[in-house]
Amino acid sequence: MSKKIVTVLEPSDEFPHEPDAATNYNESMYFNGFDLKQRLGAWFRLGNRANEGYAEMTVCLYLPDGRVGFMFDRPAIESNDEMRAGGLHIEVVEPFEHLRVTYSGNVVVLADPAQMTNPREAFKENPHEPCTVELDVFGVSPMYGGRPVYDDGTEIDTGPAEKSFAKAHYEQHTRVTGAISIGPERFTMDGLGLRDKSWGPRYWQAISSYRWLPMVFDENFAMMLSLIGDDPATMRRSGMVLEGDEYHKIVDCTIDTQYDELFHQTSMSCWAKSETGKEYTIEGKVESLIPLRNRRRQPSGEELFTRITEAMTFYECEHDGETKVGMGMSEYLDQIVDGRPTGPDVPKN
Repeated sequence: MSKKIVTVLEPSDEFPHEPDAATNYNESMYFNGFDLKQRLGAWFRLGNRANEGYAEMTVCLYLPDGRVGFMFDRPAIESNDEMRAGGLHIEVVEPFEHLRVTYSGNVVVLADPAQMTNPREAFKENPHEPCTVELDVFGVSPMYGGRPVYDDGTEIDTGPAEKSFAKAHYEQHTRVTGAISIGPERFTMDGLGLRDKSWGPRYWQAISSYRWLPMVFDENFAMMLSLIGDDPATMRRSGMVLEGDEYHKIVDCTIDTQYDELFHQTSMSCWAKSETGKEYTIEGKVESLIPLRNRRRQPSGEELFTRITEAMTFYECEHDGETKVGMGMSEYLDQIVDGRPTGPDVPKN
């Protein structure tokens, strides 16, 4: 008799876990928030790689005039006891209800965020400003996801650690309030967003490509669409839609993307169908995009190159006879081979 797979999620999962033995164990927390009236956006990520002795720390701020404030660092850490590194701190005030994100450090201010295609030059040629962030993040939805296990409590074998992206993952739509300061400029945020958490072995090269579109229209209507894989016929199509106070699974979706000459997404036409049978048509337009990358050298000496284009994106969706306008991200991950992204929807010419 085959075992049934269930998903478990406990309030304790909001806090750091005891790392697996895998060298590439990663405990990651991510937050985004968008103030539609101001055209202001931000996202933050902290990934503890305690077994490798460092964290991946990212701060990205989309300013109303098109500039982007950005910082990435790999600060040393000695344990997985807390989510605090490189000036970024994530505090759990009340599990599933209230978290706090603070940052104190510098950001490079990019008038042209596409310059981050060459990070060394971008950091050298653009001004650096002191930055502080004080944001409170409140859940406006149930939790979505968790850790898949067999119903008798035994762990699921997720395969070799070098081919893993995470063994557990959950998400939640949020309200985000607080303040962001960059040099002499100060912005107050009263917006909406999404947060997620994952833990387990991770390499950015474990997935050939994905398209991840979290979006939020109001506290009662939000969505996330996900495409993972390099073959349109077999790629995983998933996500969820928040209707009122309940999530419904996305059972099918499509994302038709327009690209520029750098193969950066500029707009997308999306369709999704939920488990209730309801269908959604969404149009997205990129407001501001920054290209990021991750490199890892194989024991053989081969260097693997992953590109992740992170874009603040405006979305429109017809919903119950009304045109809803919202904001979110379009995050596109591709492996780069011979200088080109390998995603199945990227133009070949």
